[in-house]
Amino acid sequence: MANVQRASSRQMVETHSVSFMTIFAVSFVVFAAIAVVGQMLGWHWRTWLPGAEGVKSMTGGVKAAVYTFMSHLQ
Repeated sequence: MANVQRASSRQMVETHSVSFMTIFAVSFVVFAAIAVVGQMLGWHWRTWLPGAEGVKSMTGGVKAAVYTFMSHLQ
């Protein structure tokens, strides 16, 4: 009985990890596309993304926006 419960919880952790990484990857691509388009057009895109206001690099801004977005999902 204990082995079944441990296996079930391990599978749940793996499923949670895969779903978290999937949401992170999709969010990163969407926010990166917004940042690239905004950068190419010369717009102030950092104010559009949550958490990216004070970051200097584009990748850092996108990462900050994704982490802020992900914290709102929990």
